[in-house]
Amino acid sequence: MSDFSGIWIPLITPFADGAVDHAALRALVRRYADAGVAGLVALGTTGEPATLDAAEQDAVLATILDAARGDAEATTNSISKSNAQRRALPVLVGVSGNHTASMRARIEQLNRLPIAGVLIAAPYYTRPAQAGIVEHFSALADASAHPVVLYDIPQRTGVRLELDTLLTLAAHPRIQAIKDCAGSLDTTLALIRDGRLQVLAGNDLELFTTVCAGGSGAIAASAHWRPERFVALYRALTEGRLDEGRRIFHALVPQIQLAFAEPNPAPVKALLAARGWVRNELRLPMTRASEALTERLAALGEMR
Repeated sequence: MSDFSGIWIPLITPFADGAVDHAALRALVRRYADAGVAGLVALGTTGEPATLDAAEQDAVLATILDAARGDAEATTNSISKSNAQRRALPVLVGVSGNHTASMRARIEQLNRLPIAGVLIAAPYYTRPAQAGIVEHFSALADASAHPVVLYDIPQRTGVRLELDTLLTLAAHPRIQAIKDCAGSLDTTLALIRDGRLQVLAGNDLELFTTVCAGGSGAIAASAHWRPERFVALYRALTEGRLDEGRRIFHALVPQIQLAFAEPNPAPVKALLAARGWVRNELRLPMTRASEALTERLAALGEMR
């Protein structure tokens, strides 16, 4: 079974002149491995998978998995000993859609790959009944050889996963965790107290509260910048150093707020572009962050 605790980064997909920038993507993976994050999410919402065709999605995932292997790749490239010892990172893969059969076929393709699990949101747009949601997730979990992480984000899907639904799904042997974006403290606490699902904050500002309450960590898009501070925050909280964790979190709040001041991932890409890590490119219908926000993000990028 995979462990979904700690800080996970839902990777952006860098573009250069309209094409996927695989060199920049590989460099990001290595940077986050060195920062000590627990794992990566490929093809999540932040990665703009809806704008990637099937071949591009497969290529993006292949690059992430290859770069995340750690010392095996580093040794092949004969680089420095310190880099050659870079640890491998587990990779969770986003699978989205509202056609259960098509999603099942995609999961069966992923069964052959060395991934940590699949991250699955409720069917978007169709807004099925809770009974339909249970059957949908159960069918996909039955088809998966890897652990399943539920993704409760009603703002995007149009339907939330009710607590009774989540507790029912928690009984499935392959459903192991949840990315919790519903914004319900009652539900978050109920799931933590139930104990069968690892609860990961999906709203970055809820990271502190979730971990302090006994949650497992976060899938945090804002952690693309200064990931080591998010790792330090998680470690401080889980090791009982609450005052230190509070100081780190308060210092990160402006970064988290700016990262979601406009639709994700535009602010994150603007911030990373200001540091020269990626180009500030997105694909329609997503557009770049506004000039005013870009200036604020560039100033934030000077922080250490």
